[in-house]
Amino acid sequence: MTTDDDIARAAHARRGSPFLNTDQAAAYLRISSRLLKQLRKEGTGPTFRHHSRFIQYHIDDLDAWSEGSGKGSRS
Repeated sequence: MTTDDDIARAAHARRGSPFLNTDQAAAYLRISSRLLKQLRKEGTGPTFRHHSRFIQYHIDDLDAWSEGSGKGSRS
């Protein structure tokens, strides 16, 4: 579940590090963490990276995925 703290941390990360964890990325995209994890598993979500044992999303990748997955862009 996304909390106000996740949203605040995502906003802070936007100003600092360009990398977000799964909860922060979900808050940034305004979707649930569960949906983001499912999209990752299906291979249809935004590009992600493994940093050590952690999954990280770059904000530019989130923006690109969000713009590309808008209404009317699906085949």
